[in-house]
Amino acid sequence: MTAADLEGATELALERAAAVLGASRRVLVFTGAGLSTGSGIPDFRGPNGVWKRRQPVYFQDFLASEDARIEHWDFKLESWDQFQLARPNAAHTAIVELERMGIVELLVTQNIDGLHQDAGSDPARVVEIHGTNRWIVCLSCGERSQPGPWMEEFRRSRRSPRCGCGGPVKSATISFGQAMPEAEMERAFDAAARADAALAIGSTLEVQPAALVPLAARRAGAPYVIVNRGDTAHDGVASVRLEGDCVELLPALVERVRARRG
Repeated sequence: MTAADLEGATELALERAAAVLGASRRVLVFTGAGLSTGSGIPDFRGPNGVWKRRQPVYFQDFLASEDARIEHWDFKLESWDQFQLARPNAAHTAIVELERMGIVELLVTQNIDGLHQDAGSDPARVVEIHGTNRWIVCLSCGERSQPGPWMEEFRRSRRSPRCGCGGPVKSATISFGQAMPEAEMERAFDAAARADAALAIGSTLEVQPAALVPLAARRAGAPYVIVNRGDTAHDGVASVRLEGDCVELLPALVERVRARRG
């Protein structure tokens, strides 16, 4: 396929996706790590992803082992500056524009960076299904606090921090082996059941059970638009598939949706 053919295929897919979203009133938006790579935050499973050089710390190991807790904190400290410096990109802003059109039912994100809220998405419409790096939580008493002081404490001591109650603390993210947040999962699947379209952006759609959320909307009959660079696990059921960088494609898609809606 020539460059001209690829460009023509992309334009056709953009128009088809815009037709789906332009006719919708309750879009379930689902986002993954590929949305935030354009903001300088590396993904986990890509060719240069985090898991290519580090092994994830499982929740059971975090609870049982000081070495595992130190590994968790070392990873969080390593990425702390990246998260502090990251700013929303054009794809985050494009989703805000969809919200302003009044057609977003819920924004469900696998991302833990808080950039949707920074871009202007309504926090009441954002479900962070894998938690957030913006809080530290005590696993004993449940108290939440800002990460900065804990990061500095770990940087100095190289020991896993403890809450005032004596319990272990960790980032408020969902670790491998940790139970998914029930309220957030319920909100996400409820929105999927109401949705008249699903839009998945920047996700390989492989991680379970999160990836079941947009799939539930598709199985309920909603058309399904996928925007991603590289294959996804849901390509076979997509109504429209846009291949490429979501930071480039999503603003172009939203511009076409706006034109259709007048």
